Amino acid sequence: MAFARVNGIVLHYQVFGPSHGPALAFINSLGSDLRIWQEVVPAFTDRFRVVLYDKRGHGLSDAPPAPYTIDDHTNDLLALLDHLQIAKASLVGLSVGGMIAQRMAVRVPDRVQSIALCCTAAKIGTAELWADRIGAVEAGGIEPIAHAVLQRWFTPLFHETRADDIAGWHNMLVRTPAHGYAGTCAAIRDADLRSDAGRIAVPTLCVAGDQDGSTPADVVKGTADLISDARFALIKGAGHIPCVEKPAELSRLIKQHLQEAGLV
Repeated sequence: MAFARVNGIVLHYQVFGPSHGPALAFINSLGSDLRIWQEVVPAFTDRFRVVLYDKRGHGLSDAPPAPYTIDDHTNDLLALLDHLQIAKASLVGLSVGGMIAQRMAVRVPDRVQSIALCCTAAKIGTAELWADRIGAVEAGGIEPIAHAVLQRWFTPLFHETRADDIAGWHNMLVRTPAHGYAGTCAAIRDADLRSDAGRIAVPTLCVAGDQDGSTPADVVKGTADLISDARFALIKGAGHIPCVEKPAELSRLIKQHLQEAGLV
């Protein structure tokens, strides 16, 4: 693990793979940290310089006062890549991480080689939904909403057969700073990237879980339809966090995407 002060805050990050390899950065979902990628990363470290990090308000990174914006998160990632002297990177973003990847591809297309958008969309939820979520977290912390969140994150089969794993991911979720979680809820609430989706010109893969309770497959497919030449793929037996539930299948899709983009 390593830490760097970038864009005015301290970010926790890890780097794996050859220093001369093409860069591949993974961006986490709301309420998670870089550990969600632990079973996906090994598929890429032989070829890629893999960057993992905890976005602001999560994990071991700083949690500045809320609210945040998608551009705050985007600026953090850009500053981290600058710190690591990475001029261009492919991005894999999950949920809000996928929104950050979309924003990067529009704002700084010369810095982005490809994007893989996992269980995400150009617009997620409604203002009312996020206002309710923020209000609940501000009133009682994350614990009261954790059960409902985990129901959306993972399939019923995962809950039934991997109870210890559910307990561990619950611990990660509830230990997220409440104001960091709420701050990123505000970023999602205020982000509507649909009008810019047509400007994304890098190779794009959109992946959905067929049992995702947060960004259903039709929502992810709708975003793929907005992006020129984007490819859509569905992972069966997966909820909102396929990097935990179906890591081999997600790794295969990302690797195929990078091959088609000429990066492998």
